[in-house]
Amino acid sequence: MTAKRMIGVDVGGTFTDVFSLDLRSGAASVAKVPTSRPDQSAGFLDGIRHEAPDMGEITTVVHGTTAGTNALLERKGARTGVITTAGFRDVLEMRRRNRPRTWGLRGDFTPVVPRDLRREVPERTRADGTVETPVDLDAVRSAAAELRAAGCEAVVILFVNAFANPENEAAAVTALRAAWHNDHVAASSEILPEIREFERFSTTALNGYLQPEVAGYLARLETALVDGGFGGEFMIVQSNGGVMSVDTARRLPVRTALSGPAAGVIAAGYIAESAGFSNVITGDMGGTSFDVSLIANGESVLSPQTAIDFGLVIRTPMIEIATIGAGGGSIASVDAGGLLQIGPESAGSDPGPVAYGRGNDRPTVTDANIVLGRIDAARPLGDGLGQLDVDAARAAIETHVGQPLGLSAMDAAEAIIRVANSHMAGAIRLVSIERGFDPERFVFMPFGGGGALHAGAMIEEVGLGRALVPRYPGVTSAMGCVIADMRQDFVQTIGALAAEIDTAALAAQMQDHLDEGHRVLDAAGTEFAAREVRFEMDMAYLGQTHTVAVPLEVTVTGETVAPLTPDALKAAFETTYRGIYGRLLTGSAIRVLNLRSTVIGKRPKFDLSSLAPAADAAVDTAARGTRPVYAGGAWHEAGVYDRLALPVGARIEGPAVLEQPDATIFVEPWLAASVDAHGNILIERKEGAAR
Repeated sequence: MTAKRMIGVDVGGTFTDVFSLDLRSGAASVAKVPTSRPDQSAGFLDGIRHEAPDMGEITTVVHGTTAGTNALLERKGARTGVITTAGFRDVLEMRRRNRPRTWGLRGDFTPVVPRDLRREVPERTRADGTVETPVDLDAVRSAAAELRAAGCEAVVILFVNAFANPENEAAAVTALRAAWHNDHVAASSEILPEIREFERFSTTALNGYLQPEVAGYLARLETALVDGGFGGEFMIVQSNGGVMSVDTARRLPVRTALSGPAAGVIAAGYIAESAGFSNVITGDMGGTSFDVSLIANGESVLSPQTAIDFGLVIRTPMIEIATIGAGGGSIASVDAGGLLQIGPESAGSDPGPVAYGRGNDRPTVTDANIVLGRIDAARPLGDGLGQLDVDAARAAIETHVGQPLGLSAMDAAEAIIRVANSHMAGAIRLVSIERGFDPERFVFMPFGGGGALHAGAMIEEVGLGRALVPRYPGVTSAMGCVIADMRQDFVQTIGALAAEIDTAALAAQMQDHLDEGHRVLDAAGTEFAAREVRFEMDMAYLGQTHTVAVPLEVTVTGETVAPLTPDALKAAFETTYRGIYGRLLTGSAIRVLNLRSTVIGKRPKFDLSSLAPAADAAVDTAARGTRPVYAGGAWHEAGVYDRLALPVGARIEGPAVLEQPDATIFVEPWLAASVDAHGNILIERKEGAAR
């Protein structure tokens, strides 16, 4: 049989989500299976087999992974050694001298590489790129032998000013690779050839720390896929929203730090654009966390760096995502001061919420939604779950929340939801109002298993214009894996005045990035609908600390980059600077700090209309009757519907519950839901409805 199935797999803290697209018919199917711990590969393979027992039918598997993120958060990476310039042993510890808490003079940060595994060697490169002291290769070999004897699985070279001239690092890493016992060797100039010493050191050290863990995980997946008959392409989602080959992921695992959440944002952008919305705020609510991101004018907001945990700084382009511990599995408790708290501790998938009957006795957000009637205990999400225990969930809420606060079980359950909603609303304000964006101009796209249960509350609390629930909200991140383009980002510090820049050297650097990007795309062995190249500069006025990202109009003829003129650089900077600040600084010289290049392979997109309801769908056949739902301190008789069976154009007045295998949508009494041409659910306020 011809292989014609594309599969996206997103591994979350509670569930592993699978989105399967039949390329012959355009039909899609989804699955949710419990995430396996501690090795996520078992759940990954279970999910794929659920959708494609014969892996020979699969053309492409794209994976959004949290293996790297979890290894960093849980400090379960490899024993890693550092070889650095004499006098720079403690850069990882010194950081930027920020603190984990606002008050207090002491921090509690411990680098992933302990001090006794950091070795200094004689070498020195000046900031202008001049090699003052050639690297002592005998010292490098001796340090490597000591680190290997100390049990290190990975080793990284961190030399000062290597961004300006990588000669010493290149010589050291060549000698090291000849002597090291595996492939887990890297130099900072290979990972991040950019100024800022701590960020470069930190990113490279974390990359080495992750390499054995992520490479081993991907090797297990690849072996199992091949053993199952899979012969297609296997790709990994990056934090920037693009995908990369497995070989690239093994070499640069640090780029997977926000892999899973980034895939969801990519899918949300594509779905919203197809539905006619260019301004979107996404809310991914899984079992463990609530991840929020903003898309303005069709473009995701990219951040140049992030801190996965305090002091664990990664500098690589990634979609800007705010994360809080407010997932469905977040545990509710009353603290010593009598305040109701939600999270950050989560019940996860094992044991899970109280209603799962797996040994947890502390109530979660999911338990509250079950008790309030918003989740049907007879139709839980995910495979392998039988009838949920509503009585146990109610008893846990009454014991741990109701009695301490003097509330009935129902009011306590609603209080849990209101506090969780408040936390989620705060995260949405962080990426919108606090960044100068009016939320009323944005559509809210909730996804993940629990996001659509809270859509109405976000409209009310934040002032969002409306909500758009995708066809398969519970597996949107897995769908994003199928949609994402292949993307390679490059950076190189230039460090020159715009008026004095060597334009030929700049063009040569751009050409190197372009050639390397095309080489990586070619090596992936996949087909692209188109290729796109972007160049931008980090620029500022001389004396300024903070830079602005300046897009460049660069002519590429065939595959050859044409040089820019200093006047063109100045004009591009002034246009961008005036757009941000409304004025220019006359008489000030302009400084060019970094060149950033992006090469994108546009992967063919599937038509979302293929997900629309069948032509013979009808509201009557979608109706499942009614059931009581508790909201606003009172019981309401809510209509219950099979969401996937609702026809295009259907309008459902709240209160209502729309059910499907991967998620549940709660339409509050003051809202109404309608089905658009792609099968999405648009939730808006009823005209004149009181809230």
